[in-house]
Amino acid sequence: MKTTMLIYNIRIALPDGKLMNGEILIKEGKINQISDFPINDFDGERIDGRGSIALPGFIDIHIHGADGADFMDGSESAFAKIAQALPREGTTSFLATTMTQATGKIQQAIDAGFRYLSKTQCGKGAEFLGYHLEGPFIAPEKAGAQPRDFIQKPSVESIEQWFGKKLEHLKIVTLAPERDSQNLVIKHLADKGIIMSAGHTIATQQEIQTAIEHGLTHLTHFGNAMRGLHQREIGVIGAGLLHDQLYCELIADGIHVSDDMMKLMMKVIGPDRLLLITDSMRAKGLADGIYTLADQQVKVSGDKATLEDDSLAGSLLKMNEGIKRLRLLSDLSLHEVMKMSSVNAAKRLGIFDRKGSIEEGKDADIVILNEAFDVRYTICRGRLSYAYDVNKVDSLDSGW
Repeated sequence: MKTTMLIYNIRIALPDGKLMNGEILIKEGKINQISDFPINDFDGERIDGRGSIALPGFIDIHIHGADGADFMDGSESAFAKIAQALPREGTTSFLATTMTQATGKIQQAIDAGFRYLSKTQCGKGAEFLGYHLEGPFIAPEKAGAQPRDFIQKPSVESIEQWFGKKLEHLKIVTLAPERDSQNLVIKHLADKGIIMSAGHTIATQQEIQTAIEHGLTHLTHFGNAMRGLHQREIGVIGAGLLHDQLYCELIADGIHVSDDMMKLMMKVIGPDRLLLITDSMRAKGLADGIYTLADQQVKVSGDKATLEDDSLAGSLLKMNEGIKRLRLLSDLSLHEVMKMSSVNAAKRLGIFDRKGSIEEGKDADIVILNEAFDVRYTICRGRLSYAYDVNKVDSLDSGW
């Protein structure tokens, strides 16, 4: 059952990034009215924003887990647990991201998502938008935390076996282009509207250029697990800086890429081509300790998750924390924040008609934050999915 809700005493981030003091009326899971004057004759749930900022809910297109669960657990409960945890960081929708694993385990994870999708899309949590298949079609030399024993050659047949021939729920495929003979898999899937991304790859700039000509448009966790920049071979990193056709994922935790690298990315790539992701694993939101990722032991200490050989094993990043870090590094406008956290992802996924901005008629996916970008409320498709302790006092800065 859909709720009716009025959010008042807020500053609303409009699609152009300007702030408007006003109210938002939500009906049947949609934004029914945006007004700069009081909306009267309302009888329903009310949320006092206390002068906070309302942004379009964040869209995380690359996430493996949170709150003790991982999509590769292969259970509906794992999907539900992650979906219910994400609103705490302002995320209102996501792509379930798989890992390189045995064929049967990948199938189990995908099937669990299909069951979850069919039963529980009316819940309070973030919306499951589809799958990001990361691996098993990667380069062993850049496997990172992806288990090398299960790496395969790119195969349309395998993908159709996992997802069915229509592939309607498959949104992104990360692979190593150099392992895709004549770019046949890239072209086939790109022609079906699937975002083809290079990641965990030793491809040269020329191989990336050729892949672009066949439909490659995306780079997975830019700067990580890819051929680096050299003056005589600019590699995948150089290709991301050079080619305007490529959208680049950014893990803004200060660990996966340095602060200086993030500054460079903002300057050269820019907010129109960057998409904030978390790439988070199951330990996000939990205490330090020993966890697992694809049956591998992971040590979590502070903000860092590593394998036994000290390789990075995903992140512990929350979306709003990534934005906080970028704000400290660069003079980000609110418009640029929205592009990287919501707009670009919605447009890439072909859902900007219903998500990615606060506009009448769109899904009521809204995150309400204070000036420090701490999440105060998160509304997912018209339902209050997270609320902070209203007895706590916010400390405001001069902010936006």
